[in-house]
Amino acid sequence: MTSRALVDTYDLVILDLDGVVYLIDQPIPGAVEAITALHRRGVPIAYATNNASRQAGEVADLLTGMGIPVAADEVLTSAQAAAAALAERHPTGSRVLVVGAEALREEVRAVGLVPVDVGEPAPRAVVQGYGPGVGWPELAEACVAIRAGADWVATNPDATLPSPRGPLPGNGALVAAVRTAVGRGPDLVVGKPAPVLFATAAERAGAVRPLVVGDRLDTDIEGAVRAGMDSLLVLTGIAGPRMLLAAPPHQRPTYVTADLGGLFEPDAAPISAAGHGGWTAARRGDTLELRGQGDILDALRTLCGVAWSDGPFGSVTGAGPRAVEALRRLGLVAA
Repeated sequence: MTSRALVDTYDLVILDLDGVVYLIDQPIPGAVEAITALHRRGVPIAYATNNASRQAGEVADLLTGMGIPVAADEVLTSAQAAAAALAERHPTGSRVLVVGAEALREEVRAVGLVPVDVGEPAPRAVVQGYGPGVGWPELAEACVAIRAGADWVATNPDATLPSPRGPLPGNGALVAAVRTAVGRGPDLVVGKPAPVLFATAAERAGAVRPLVVGDRLDTDIEGAVRAGMDSLLVLTGIAGPRMLLAAPPHQRPTYVTADLGGLFEPDAAPISAAGHGGWTAARRGDTLELRGQGDILDALRTLCGVAWSDGPFGSVTGAGPRAVEALRRLGLVAA
C-alpha cells in the first residue's frame, strides 16, 4: 500500500508566518525547502498573519526575498481585516486614530477612512496593532479617545511575538496596557483566534478541506478550531511540549510536528490516546507515565492523547531509560 504524506489529504495549506516561516525577518531552518516542496506538489498556499506591521505586498516581497515566491493576494493580514471591519462600522471619511505601524495606517486609508495622529481631535475610532515604534504617547492618546467614546478595534490579541532571543511583547501586551488604563477591553478583536482570516483564505482558494499550520495555541490553533479546520502545530515558535500537554480542548491541534517538514510525514495520524510509534502512556494517579521507545515526537503525541483524554495531571515520568531520555529531550523532566 502506498503511503500518503500528511499534506496530501488537504486542498489548501494556511501558514502562519512569525514562528512558522520566519523569525522577525530570517527564515526558520527548513521552511523555504518545505514551501518549495509544497509548490512542486501543486498544493495551494495562503499566508495568514496577526502581525499588523506590514502590508500584504510587503510580506510577499519579504518572502520572495527569502526564496519563497509569493503574490500579495496570497497574504492575509490582521491589518487588512481590521481596516475592513472599521469600514463596515463607520462611514467613509471617518477619522481613525491608528496606534501601530505605517502599514496599518495605509490599510485604514485604503478603505476610505482618515488616519489621524496623536493630538488631533475627535477620532471616531481607535485601531490598535503591533508596531515596533509604538510608545507611551500613542497609548495615552488611545486612552483619551476611548474614554471619550471612540470605537476601539484591536488587530490581534497576541501577548508575545517570537524572536531569536525568545518571546517579545506583542500587540496583546500593549492592548492590555490600554485595557488596564480605561477599565475595559476592545470593542472588537479581528485577528486570530477569530476565524475571519482562515475563512477568507479558504473562500479565496475554493478549498473545502484546508489545513492550518501555526506555532501558537491561543491564536493559530484556537482559530482553526473555531473555523472548523484541522490544524498542525509546529514547535518552532511560541508553544512547546509542556504548553501542548496542558492545552484546553479549544486549543488542541490535530497534529504536531517539529517544523514544516512534518507536512510530508507519511501516513501521519491525528493525536490519539491509542499511542504513536513504539510508545504508550498511562495515568498513574496524578502522574502521566510514558513507556516504550521510538521517535520523541511520537512520545509527545502519545502523552498528549492520554493527557487530553484523562484530564489535568501533576507530573510526567518515564518508565525506563529511553522514556526518561525522550522526556528530557522534550523538556518535560529535568536534565
